[in-house]
Amino acid sequence: MTIELAQFDHANHLHLRAIAQLWNASFGQDMSVSERLVEYNTRPLPHAEQAGRFVVHDGMPVAFVLTSMVHDEPELNSASEGWVDALAVDPAHRNTNFGSTLLEWAENWLCAHGAEFARLGAGLRPFAPGIATSLGLTDFFMHRGYSVEYTTCDVAANLAHYATPPCVREVPAAVRPAQPGQEPLILDFLRREFCGRWRYDAEALFAAGERLSDFMLLWTEHGVQGCCLVTFEDSLRPIERYFPYRLPRPWGHVGSIGVAESRRGQGMGAYLLDAALRRLHDNGVNGCVIDWTMLLDFYGKFGFTPYREYQCLLKPLCEQP
Repeated sequence: MTIELAQFDHANHLHLRAIAQLWNASFGQDMSVSERLVEYNTRPLPHAEQAGRFVVHDGMPVAFVLTSMVHDEPELNSASEGWVDALAVDPAHRNTNFGSTLLEWAENWLCAHGAEFARLGAGLRPFAPGIATSLGLTDFFMHRGYSVEYTTCDVAANLAHYATPPCVREVPAAVRPAQPGQEPLILDFLRREFCGRWRYDAEALFAAGERLSDFMLLWTEHGVQGCCLVTFEDSLRPIERYFPYRLPRPWGHVGSIGVAESRRGQGMGAYLLDAALRRLHDNGVNGCVIDWTMLLDFYGKFGFTPYREYQCLLKPLCEQP
C-alpha cells in the first residue's frame, strides 16, 4: 500500500482538529484533548523546532505524528534528545504500517536535526510524560528499539475537605502569589536553582502572557527561595493536559515546585506545597493533579494517591562517530 504523507501546519485549524480527533479516537475519553490543547502544544517556542506528518488515506487523515527538537539550550537538553511528542492511528486503520511509518519519519527528522536520542512524550509542551501503561503500547515501541528508562506517575486528590497535614510545620518564610513586575525575581531564582526545563518553561510562559499570580513564591529574609506553579481551569496552560476527567470539578494542578538547595531539609517544600493546595482549595478547586513525579511518599502525606502511570522510553538515534 502506498502511503501519502502530508505536512502538519500549525496555522491550519483543520490540522489542529484532525490531531485532536485522531488522538481521542485512539486513546479514548479518559485521555482526550481539545483543539485548544493541540494549538497550545504546537505553538512556536524559543530555540525549538517542531514538525509533523499525517497519513492521508482516501483523502482523509488517519494517523499523525509530531516531533520536536530544541537547540542552543545545553542546560535543558544536555543529552541531545529529541521528542516524539505525539503519535496516534485511527482504530479503523490499526494493524497497518501507518504507525511504524510515521515513527520512522519522526526519528529520521530528529536525526537530521542533531538529536542523538528519541524520547517518547515529555517534550517542551508535553501531551504526556511518556506512554500511559494503561494503553498497552509499550511492546510496540520496544520492538522498534526503545527501552524503558523509568516509570513515573501522576498523583491526584480531592481538595474539597483539604486541611494542612501534620507534616507541615511553621518555618521562617511566607508564601504569596507573584505580582506583576516580579518576573525578574522568579527568573533569577530559577536560573540559579533550576536552570533547565523549569527556567525555560517560565521564560516561555512569561513571553506568552501567563498570569503572574499562578506562580506562588516562597519568601525568606534572603528573598525568593522557592517557587510553585499552580493551574486553574482558566489558566493559559490548558488544564486538560493532566487528564483530570475522573476527578470532581473544578479542577486544579500543582507543579513545578521547588525550593533553593540551601533551604532543603528544613520543611520549606512542605510549607510551599501546603500554601499552594490551600489556595486551590480556597478558590473552590476539588480535583487536583500533581503530574510527572516519583515522590509518592511525599505527596501521599498531603492525601495524593497514584492516578495514572507512564513508562518513559528512549531510543538511540544515528550512528555515532
